[in-house]
Amino acid sequence: MNFNKIVTDEVCLKRIGLFGGTFDPIHFGHLRAALEVREAFALDETCLIPSAIPPHKIKSCVTKIDQRLAMIQLALGNSPLFTVSDIELKRLGPSYSIDTVDYFKSLYPDGSRLFLIMGVDAFLEIHTWKAYNELFQGISIVVMTRPAGIKEINADSVKTIGAYLKDRISTGYHYSDKNSAYIHTSLPDVHVFKVSPLDISSSMIRNLVKQGKSIRFFLPDKVVNYINNQGLYR
Repeated sequence: MNFNKIVTDEVCLKRIGLFGGTFDPIHFGHLRAALEVREAFALDETCLIPSAIPPHKIKSCVTKIDQRLAMIQLALGNSPLFTVSDIELKRLGPSYSIDTVDYFKSLYPDGSRLFLIMGVDAFLEIHTWKAYNELFQGISIVVMTRPAGIKEINADSVKTIGAYLKDRISTGYHYSDKNSAYIHTSLPDVHVFKVSPLDISSSMIRNLVKQGKSIRFFLPDKVVNYINNQGLYR
């Protein structure tokens, strides 16, 4: 199976990637994965969206949204490759993906194509999300593989994604090697995409800070300095 053989010849006005998460903190693993998805899917825009109140995480365990937003802005700098959205900061209550997707769909004209970007672990819990079936009505999903040191993608992983789709979403999905995606006659594609194996995680970075160890070279220097100046994760 060719996991990264992406078909991008369909006609559409714009191709927009939506990459959400807690980003606590953002690191090079996030940035490199976002770049590779952007290039492979010929995205015109890639927007990073920090979750203000993640429904699946204990609120007290997540760094304040304004600080996580600031770290993303520092990481991106003036890069033309990505943008960051504070839409979930502006919205009251838990940060539900369906609300964010609906918001972005309202921003772009008909004929645009949106891609929801997420990791395998998040995707395999999507049935626990609010109105998860509606997510499959109007947005393609890009499921990024985990770094090789954690959980390398292989044929069995692809089968796991397929079994999950058929069990939780629709029995109409089948895998297309040509598209490296599970396709459906009436629902958007679910792409399986292998990113470079950078074995970095936000939890690892937080633990290093707690242990008094250096986190430099796992994330941009400006973010490292912000974490140190703000006394985060201690």
